[in-house]
Amino acid sequence: MYISEAHPSDVWQMESNIRDRVVFASPKNAEERNAIAGVCVRKLNLEFPAVLDEFGNSTEQAYTGWPDRMYLVDSQGKIVYKSKAGPFGFAPEELAAALSRMSSTQAH
Repeated sequence: MYISEAHPSDVWQMESNIRDRVVFASPKNAEERNAIAGVCVRKLNLEFPAVLDEFGNSTEQAYTGWPDRMYLVDSQGKIVYKSKAGPFGFAPEELAAALSRMSSTQAH
């Protein structure tokens, strides 16, 4: 989920954004945000689907996606795993265990 810009150039900038060439000012509307999100997804070579939160960030507020989080959602839409804040809080073994539990639960 692409939510509020993490480090817009008109607020503060991280060196990694400069290095990765993802330096943008805060968008003024949903169209600008959509364009920025598309550039970030391409420049950062994200290999998973990304969806755009609405301009008011209601999804981020509801699920606490900031900073980065990984979620595993079952076929009924229930969140069965939420990682700690990333990227340093990501624990692939925890996600694998949650996937295994979800698979065994759905198999019954």
